[in-house]
Amino acid sequence: MNAAEHLLGAAALARHGDRIALVCGDESVSYAELAARVARAGAALTALGVRPGERVLLLMRDTPEFAAAWLGTLRAGAVAVALNTKLSEAEYRHVLADSAPRLAIIEDLFVAARPDLAAELAGAGRLAVSGAAPGGLPSWSSRLERATPGVPAVDAAPDAPAFWLYSSGTTGRPKGIVHAHRGILHAGQALREFGIGAGDRVFTTSKCFFAYGLEHGLLGTLALGATSIVCAEWPEAEMALAIVARHRPAAFFSVPSFYRRLLALPAQRLEPFRGVRRFVAAGERLPRQLIEQWRKAVGGEVLSLYGMSETFCACMITPPGTSNGARTGRPVEGVQTRLLDADGRETAPGEPGVLWLRLAALASGYVNLPEQTREQFRDGWFCTRDLFLRDSEGFFLHQGRSDELVKVAGQWVQPGELEEAALAEASVAEAACVPVPDADGLERLALFVAARGDEREAARAAAEACERNLPRHKRPKWVRTVAELPRTATGKVQRYKLRELLERELSGKE
Repeated sequence: MNAAEHLLGAAALARHGDRIALVCGDESVSYAELAARVARAGAALTALGVRPGERVLLLMRDTPEFAAAWLGTLRAGAVAVALNTKLSEAEYRHVLADSAPRLAIIEDLFVAARPDLAAELAGAGRLAVSGAAPGGLPSWSSRLERATPGVPAVDAAPDAPAFWLYSSGTTGRPKGIVHAHRGILHAGQALREFGIGAGDRVFTTSKCFFAYGLEHGLLGTLALGATSIVCAEWPEAEMALAIVARHRPAAFFSVPSFYRRLLALPAQRLEPFRGVRRFVAAGERLPRQLIEQWRKAVGGEVLSLYGMSETFCACMITPPGTSNGARTGRPVEGVQTRLLDADGRETAPGEPGVLWLRLAALASGYVNLPEQTREQFRDGWFCTRDLFLRDSEGFFLHQGRSDELVKVAGQWVQPGELEEAALAEASVAEAACVPVPDADGLERLALFVAARGDEREAARAAAEACERNLPRHKRPKWVRTVAELPRTATGKVQRYKLRELLERELSGKE
């Protein structure tokens, strides 16, 4: 088998070869045309000496060229490793050392931004420049032009590595996650359950080097015969508004913080979103307040989706008509779940436990991290380290992270409880709670809020909300305001940065 052939082979093209696979600005690419580009990219890689199992790094924007190179890598039997275009120099070097690629395809604007890195790769014979290749550097475009058409797809074992995802780094440097060809066969199941099918247009603000963007912005749509609206740039609110107005997607996938940015626009500007059939949010807590604000502004319901880089595919969704801010969702078809206590026993109904997942698209482990792989991947199951409880209707309710529980005055506290209390206040736009040691070295709670308006009012309201609604040991010792919470590119809060911020402040006062 070969996952690229599964998505774009003869059987797929017989079903929807004439349909549009990708739309990017003024460019529309049919399934048949994309299949031809993918075949040419695979042939070019083979001609360059790339062998099955070797890694090909892709530092490119989300474009049809990227899609062809990524899928062409799989067609050649190699392993696609798409890189976040906003990593630091040190992070790029870490990924290069970690992945040991046979080739790196880098778009010209990133070559210009990282000339030393590009020169080193070129000197080692491991570079191909997509776009205008400066200074005689090897050109990917010229390789594509010279590629021999008709090279068959490599027959890969279902468990053979197809692509690596590098995590977004909420706590440290990115780690590689290994995914097999078989996982791609299950792409698009959540889209189906959201009612998306052949011919529908889908727009996601997440980029394709993230699992969320890769499944719902490329592989899942290809699996269904749908159309992905591709955006080369990192979309801001105004850009997303223009894309929705122009291309009229049936489904819009984003993160809660992006929905907040859209809601900051004048209400009448959001009119184009009224034509969207499905709104989906993932990557962080989806507050009830945001669901209600979006429904009032646009008339649509924001549905929750839960997945991870390790699962690639979505694992839980809230079906239409069930989103209330508390529910993360029900398992997607084919996903098995367990809630286990600290001793590895199944928890009783209504009792929280750590979520373990089993699904066909699950990764095989982490790159060069054998101990962490053994800890989290066991007998076909994956430990998410997320705490959930399950209600009587089969919905899972997220209770926070098992590794974020804080013991204060001898009692366990989940930071999410403080965040929920603060977010109920109209003056609070965002909230995050982190543990910080006090002068005696004891863990205490710090609450950071981003204001919707006056910062002093937001801090006061958040503190009073915690005072009213939480017992003494769950109240914050410090409340601080920030312009916005630090986040990864996927929208997840980087709590360690908030902790460091307060630690620097406190050390300056001692």
